[in-house]
Amino acid sequence: MAFSSLFSRLRSCSKPICRNLRTSNFQRPHIPSSLTEPVTCSRKGHGTIPSWVASLIPLALAVSAGSLALQSQNYPSRCLNDAPLSDLKSVKTGGKGSTDYVVKGSLRKVPPELIEELKGICQDNMTMDEDERYVHGKPQNSFHKAVNIPDVVVYPRSEEEVSKIVKSCNMHKVPIVPYGGATSIEGHTLSPYGGVCIDMTLMNRVKALHVEDMDVVVEPGIGWMELNEYLESYGLFFPLDPGPGATIGGMCATRCSGSLAVRYGTMRDNVISLKVVLADGEVMKTASRARKSAAGYDLTRLLIGSEGTLGVITEITLRLQKLPQSSVVAMCNFPTIKDAADVAIATMHSGIQVSRVELLDEVQIRAINLANDKKLPEIPTLMFEFVGTEAYAREQTQIVQKIASEHNGSDFVFAEDPEEKKELWKIRKEALWACFAMKPKCEAMITDVCVPLSHLAELISRSKQELDASPLTCTVIAHAGDGNFHVVVLFDPTKEEQRREAERLNHFMVHTALSMEGTCTGEHGVGTGKMKYLEKELGIENLRTMKRIKDALDPKNIMNPGKLIPPHICF
Repeated sequence: MAFSSLFSRLRSCSKPICRNLRTSNFQRPHIPSSLTEPVTCSRKGHGTIPSWVASLIPLALAVSAGSLALQSQNYPSRCLNDAPLSDLKSVKTGGKGSTDYVVKGSLRKVPPELIEELKGICQDNMTMDEDERYVHGKPQNSFHKAVNIPDVVVYPRSEEEVSKIVKSCNMHKVPIVPYGGATSIEGHTLSPYGGVCIDMTLMNRVKALHVEDMDVVVEPGIGWMELNEYLESYGLFFPLDPGPGATIGGMCATRCSGSLAVRYGTMRDNVISLKVVLADGEVMKTASRARKSAAGYDLTRLLIGSEGTLGVITEITLRLQKLPQSSVVAMCNFPTIKDAADVAIATMHSGIQVSRVELLDEVQIRAINLANDKKLPEIPTLMFEFVGTEAYAREQTQIVQKIASEHNGSDFVFAEDPEEKKELWKIRKEALWACFAMKPKCEAMITDVCVPLSHLAELISRSKQELDASPLTCTVIAHAGDGNFHVVVLFDPTKEEQRREAERLNHFMVHTALSMEGTCTGEHGVGTGKMKYLEKELGIENLRTMKRIKDALDPKNIMNPGKLIPPHICF
């Protein structure tokens, strides 16, 4: 079927989906989440503190030579049962079994000496303006929020400045929160303990491009879209494509991926080496520029996905790919979401090196139609991209068309014209903003589960039954080629029962995925919102090991405290 008729419908919209969400020139398409819980300890034999034991703790602390009340540590203890009793009610950041969505934390005034040191380092590139601090600490369109915002926002321009900033904060025991494009979803950039927000967006240079080696060295503040614009004239591109506005540093920190991960892998597969400022201000390089190495611990992979809890990334060497000679984008409709998922699985089993396989349910298509005055069929839809030579891309398209026809697929259309392909993928990339356009007074809670490919159809089918029975509006968007799918749950933030229903749906999908040997987060990361699921997914031994690494590299716990590692973990 020719694509021209569908393309004319796609182009008919005069209203863009993506709104300008900037305030004071800062991007704000940020939907974080977080949860809190009562204090327990995972040490063998430990549990919730009984009231009669708690009443004796002050006396025990007073007479103990190693009293924790005398510790110099002023920010949240990495094991809450080792914290002073007075801190136990205030320090809650999404541990096991939690349900509260506000990230609570203690707040200590930043020493004036540190403020003066930061002024000396950053000159005019810092602010204590309340509006800017609010933008960085409480971004709009957020599912979860923190009780505090950063005390100071700094904008370093060099690795040397970052090193000096971190060293000063470490000396004064003031927490640090790295900040990039503000597109993370799980509360990574919240500042529940105040402190210093390090906004890396001024460090956005391409430092070196090695065309023959197909790699590039960049600073963390450059966006992946801007980088690809720069690389296009060299016939190269960086193959990860998360949400618009994401920066390379943040992409490393959250170990993100995107729709192209099914072919090119995730961030861990596309980063060759890093330079990182550690908690004491020391600058560390994780690896050489060689494409492979067996020299020492793989510190590059340790830092990718560490979410700012181990260091601040200041330089990244990325693996690049050649721009494909030809590509075809295809779309196909299905009567049920299970049929669509089955075709995605069958396509992967066929051996075709598909570049993208994206699934949108009928509710998501309806949102796209409403946001753009389009007339797409409001039924489950698969979108594909095939790359290679012109002949190979067309051959792949024909094979998948045959697979789709065997699973009740209909209206199989494809595009080869660059503008038509761009317009088609724009639908997928702006799907979230279409949801907000459909429900402008709602906030979104976004799930991120991922399962082995063989379980994808079952997971989506079971989840869809629960979603359809819910009073909330829910859309499904899946990277169906690698078992990762998202649900956008829209709810009225002024109605507590709707927020609880959104959390219930998320809880259902996560535990269903875990029962299928899946994960609570395929690409968005942990932040504060997913901490409560980690013990069930990874096991207590895994979390204790992560905590030992955190304590070794950040003994004062200043690096993005309250994130990634559940607060009940002890060793």
